[in-house]
Amino acid sequence: MRQGNDTLISEFLLLGLSEEPELQPLIFGLFLSMYLITVLGNLLIILAVSSDSHLHTPMYFFLSNLSLVDICFTSTTVPKMLWNIQTKSKAITFKGCITQLYFFLLFAGLDDFLLAVMAYDRYVAICHPLHYMVIMNPRLCGLLVLMSWIMAVLNSLAQSLIVLRLSFCTDLEIPHFFCELKEVVQLACSDTFLNNMVMYFITVLLAGGPLAGIIYSYSKIVSSIRAIPSAQGKYKAFSTCASHLLVVSLFYCTSIGMYLSSAAAHSSHSSAAASVMYTVVTPMLNPFIYSLRNKDIKRALKKFFVMAGTKGTSILR
Repeated sequence: MRQGNDTLISEFLLLGLSEEPELQPLIFGLFLSMYLITVLGNLLIILAVSSDSHLHTPMYFFLSNLSLVDICFTSTTVPKMLWNIQTKSKAITFKGCITQLYFFLLFAGLDDFLLAVMAYDRYVAICHPLHYMVIMNPRLCGLLVLMSWIMAVLNSLAQSLIVLRLSFCTDLEIPHFFCELKEVVQLACSDTFLNNMVMYFITVLLAGGPLAGIIYSYSKIVSSIRAIPSAQGKYKAFSTCASHLLVVSLFYCTSIGMYLSSAAAHSSHSSAAASVMYTVVTPMLNPFIYSLRNKDIKRALKKFFVMAGTKGTSILR
């Protein structure tokens, strides 16, 4: 990629959330804490599911995949931000920016697809309970996750490749804490019509499609729950999908809020601050949402820690 004066671009500058020096230690401590909580919380979900044979079901298989994706999603942006604050540098290489952009789009897309797959899983469990294990067999579960990966990879690859065709001017400052697609495209000197069309088309297609699937699944779920005669039966059916519904609401509300604020905000730093909810806070809250109301996860975690404590005592002896 070339600048307007026909010299090669070596790096972009990430301006971060604030340029005030006195705020940098606070931002560093806050984001480091949130990142560690995100990684630890999602790792515990993965360990709980993998260590307890009672959780080897489609629902928890998808949940462990979502936890892994959330760890990777946060890891594409926060460590680089922390490194820049610690070294008092704002630079990110051009290759590093495109790489970060690629993986950010990949894991954001995977989050989207996995939430839709989990909605389908809840639909089958509540609307077709007698055929649940037949329909949601291991082969189908693996195929759904594989298709989610394939579509997410194709999406991120397509959007990253068309950024490579752009030429950039001398202003290489990105008013964000990571290489966000829209911000990078706006820095280009060349025509960005194709980029914008592809960006909006893919966003509508790949975000609207899973969202439509989620809405359809839950419309059927609500109809099935309303047909249950007893209040206890209704509560039991609803409780199986309450956590997922809360995570879906959090994911879409924060992501839509980020893009609306990006379009309406007069300050780019305001848009960057809004994206924190989508990129950092949501992956951090997901483990709490799934574990606090889930007796199976709590039991599995307790069993895991008891086993770990027993093994540690045996080793010491």
